[in-house]
Amino acid sequence: MSQQQARPANGSRTVLWTFLASSFALFMASLDNLVVTTALPSIREDLDAGISELEWTVNAYTLSFAVLLMLGAALGDRFGRRRIFATGIGIFTVASAIAAIAPNSETLIVARALQGAGAAAILPLSLTILTRAVAPEKRPMALGLWGGINGLAVALGPLVGGAVVEHGSWQWIFWLNVPLGLILVPLTLRKVDESHGPNSRLDLVGTVLVSLGLLGLVFGLVRGEGHGWSSVGVIAPIAVGAALIAAFVGYERRAAQPMLPMAMFRNRAFTALTFSGLLMFAGVFGSIFLLTQYLQGVQGYSPLDAGLRILPWTMMPVVIAPLAGPLSARIGGRPLVVAGLALSAAGLAWFALTASTDVTYAEQIPALILSGLGMSLYFIPTAGLLMSVVRTDQQGVASGANNALRELGGVLGVAVLASVFSSNGGFASPRSFVDGLVPALWVGVALAGVGSVTAALIPRARAETATEAPAPKVPIGV
Repeated sequence: MSQQQARPANGSRTVLWTFLASSFALFMASLDNLVVTTALPSIREDLDAGISELEWTVNAYTLSFAVLLMLGAALGDRFGRRRIFATGIGIFTVASAIAAIAPNSETLIVARALQGAGAAAILPLSLTILTRAVAPEKRPMALGLWGGINGLAVALGPLVGGAVVEHGSWQWIFWLNVPLGLILVPLTLRKVDESHGPNSRLDLVGTVLVSLGLLGLVFGLVRGEGHGWSSVGVIAPIAVGAALIAAFVGYERRAAQPMLPMAMFRNRAFTALTFSGLLMFAGVFGSIFLLTQYLQGVQGYSPLDAGLRILPWTMMPVVIAPLAGPLSARIGGRPLVVAGLALSAAGLAWFALTASTDVTYAEQIPALILSGLGMSLYFIPTAGLLMSVVRTDQQGVASGANNALRELGGVLGVAVLASVFSSNGGFASPRSFVDGLVPALWVGVALAGVGSVTAALIPRARAETATEAPAPKVPIGV
C-alpha cells in the first residue's frame, strides 16, 4: 500500500467514526478467513460436497484475497480510499448473502471468491484510512488496537463458526455479515474522509498474470488425487499456471510500476522472511483445515466443542504478546521467528504422533500449546522485523507482498495437504480419516521445519536493527 498522507482528519468524532468503520469492517473480513473451518463437516453433509469442494470453499476466499490485496490498495490510491473501501464492504456483504443462500457447493465457492475480493479492499485500506485519520502521536495506540482486533477475529473464527453452526446452521456464519455490512457502507461514505495516494497507475497486466497463474496451480493440485496426477486435466493447468507465473516474474522485472518489484528479492533478509512465512502458512493452515474436521468427524465433538478445544492454539498470541514483545526488543526478532517456526513444526509432529480414533483431548493439549506458542513467536516480531529490513519507501509494498505470499502459502498448503490426505485415506470411516490425516500432518511438519531453516538465513545484523527503531504495526493476516 502507498505511504499515507500525514494530515489527520478534522475532529475527534471523525476519528472515532473512522476507527469504528475500519475496525468493524476489518473484524468482519478477518473473521471469515477461518470462521468456515468448523462449519466444513456441516457444509459437506448439507451440500453433498467432496474434499475438493471443501478445499475450494476455503481456498476461493484466500486465493482471491491474496492476489487482489495489493490491487485493492492501488485502486484506493487512484480512485479514492473511502470509495474503494466502501465498495469492498459492499462486495463482501453481497457475497455473504449469496453464500448464505447457496443451493450447491459451486455457488458457495463463487461467493467465497467474491468475499475474498471484497476483503482485499477492506484490509489494506482500513489501515490506510485509520492511519491518516489519527494524529501522529496517537497512532501507535490506534494501530495497536487495530492489530489486536485483527488478531482477535482470526482467533475467534473457529469458535464463532462452531457456535453458530451448533445453535443455528452454517448459513448463519454468512448471514451475520449482512446487517453489519449494510450499516458500515453508509457509515463509511458519510463519516470517513476521502483521500488519495500518490500512485496513479495500476498494474493490471501483472494482476491478471499472477491471478490466472495461481489459479492454474491450485486448480491442478486440487484435482490431482481425484483425476490422477498424470492426467491431462491435472498436468495442463499446473503447466499453464507455472508458465503464467514465470511470465508474471518477467513482466514485473520490466514494468515501470510493478505490483511486486522483483528487485526486493535481492534483499536476503526480506526474501528469507517472506518465504519462511509462506512455508509457515502452508504447513500450519493446511493442517488446521484437516484438524478442525478431525475433531468433529473422528473424535465426535460438536462444532462448538471443536471450536472451544482449538482455542489453546488460536488464542495463544493474546497471551504471549505481552511477553514476546519486550523479548523481541531485547534479543531481536530473528531468534523468535526461527523458534516459532520450529515450535510450530514440533506441535504438528505431536499431533501426527498421537492422532488415532481414540486419542483423548488431554493427550492433544501439548500439541495445541506448542502450535499456539510457535504461531505467537512467529507473528509478534514479524511486522517490526519486516519493516526494519527494507527501505522506508518500500515498506508499504513489502508489507503487501509479505501478506499476499503468506496467504498464498495457506492456499497451497490446503491444496497439498488435502491431496496427501485423499491419497492415503478419506471420509469413509474414522480409521480412514486418520490414515489420511497422519501423512498430511507430516507434510505440514516438513513445511514448517523448512520455514524455520529459511528464517535462519535472515542476516543477524539486519535482524537486530528491529530493536533500534520501532517500526509501524502492519496487519498480521491469516
